[in-house]
Amino acid sequence: MKPTFVRKLLAPCGALTGALFSAVVVCAAHAQAVPANASPTPGAVIDAGLNTQLQRLAREAAAAAGAAMGAAPGSARVEIELGQLDPRLTLAPCQHIEPYLPPGARLLGKSRVGLRCLQGATRWNVTLPVTVKLIARSLVTSTALAAGTVLRVHHLAEAEVDLAAGIEPVIQEVDGLLGRTLARTVSAGEPLRRTDLKLRQWFAAGDVVRVVAQGAGFAVSAEGLALGPGVEGQRARVQTESGRIVTGMPTADRRVEVSL
Repeated sequence: MKPTFVRKLLAPCGALTGALFSAVVVCAAHAQAVPANASPTPGAVIDAGLNTQLQRLAREAAAAAGAAMGAAPGSARVEIELGQLDPRLTLAPCQHIEPYLPPGARLLGKSRVGLRCLQGATRWNVTLPVTVKLIARSLVTSTALAAGTVLRVHHLAEAEVDLAAGIEPVIQEVDGLLGRTLARTVSAGEPLRRTDLKLRQWFAAGDVVRVVAQGAGFAVSAEGLALGPGVEGQRARVQTESGRIVTGMPTADRRVEVSL
């Protein structure tokens, strides 16, 4: 019997950002409670009792993200793991610690949050490692598969995975996987991402293709001659019947779309 696959999952960046920064603000509040004459170590800055707060914030973030995306309650959950500061650090007491997001930081998977002292005898600036997981049921491989395998329905199953473990989004549509060829060997239980699949070639140089030109509120089509291969995600040049050369994106078998 064909399994039922999850077709929509979450992308809770907004809710996740709020939850993570709330967690770090709690962390900063603990740091501000250090007596002024103390010489706190990194362990004193990050209170051990923060785990309970983080778990509550994670559940709230998941629920908020699920509601925003129209997902069923409990279909996904966010887990935030706060790391430790470098144990070699000895931080001066601080009355005002500001958390911030370093440039280029990504609040999914392994990341870092900045903590800087704005009011104290010594101004310091450190980064705290964090791991943000997005746990949900997803399409995965039912068994180990070699590179070059053409995916069929019996190669796929459902399992709970961390969607944030890779940079590329996980492919959730079964139709987006069936008939595709693996670009690398995968283990059983792995979710599949775009980079795991070989690019499709929709047509070859010299093929007659359908050119669809789309603009604001209209679309026209005509035949043309492909001047090069039509590879998924790569623009292709086509010569129309009038002799004009246009460039568009291959989107299906012998089809090129041109935006006007």
